[in-house]
Amino acid sequence: MDGEPRRRALRESVLAAAEAMIAEDGLDGLRARGLAQAAGCAVGAIYTAFPDLDAVVQAVNLRTLNLFDAALGPARTAVAADGAADALVRLGLAYLDLARAHPLRWDALFRYRVPPGRPVPEEYAAEQARLFSRIEQPLHALRPDLPPAECRLLARSLFSATHGIVALGLDAQRLALPAPVVGAQIELLVRAMAAGLRRGPGDAAPETGPGSL
Repeated sequence: MDGEPRRRALRESVLAAAEAMIAEDGLDGLRARGLAQAAGCAVGAIYTAFPDLDAVVQAVNLRTLNLFDAALGPARTAVAADGAADALVRLGLAYLDLARAHPLRWDALFRYRVPPGRPVPEEYAAEQARLFSRIEQPLHALRPDLPPAECRLLARSLFSATHGIVALGLDAQRLALPAPVVGAQIELLVRAMAAGLRRGPGDAAPETGPGSL
């Protein structure tokens, strides 16, 4: 094997080794010498497959996004308004499952910082946008009047809130809640937001009475 096929095989070996190392020891455990040993190549060979270790981490993180996308199953072509809240809850709980099943890979998504002046790879940005579109679709079903830019912003706001619940709920040094409790928090947040969106900005909130929460 030589030429481009050999380079692709080397790239796959390095990437698979890096993926396993991050899953086992986290982002801080990835070092060039250890990676070369795990991949069965010389240290210099890593840089014939990737320009640097940053590119290796970005490729592993892209695989983590792909893993999440695959876990969600095929994207739906349309979501009905009355099923939008359920769809959003399903996305939130799937995100919790990803963080629990692959904690160090999930952590690497957020701990890694792109070096200043270096653009995010197009493939990575495209996968991020595709995942956000899964949130945007049910939000659009709830509020078809929202301009696309506002819907995208709302999707990112909902993700940020969900991520905060997951990050705190699974942090053993801070909150460390059981997974069912974290899932219940996600569902409560998502359904409250969905109910507010369905009412619309001009609709009055339901009246509260003595027995209301």
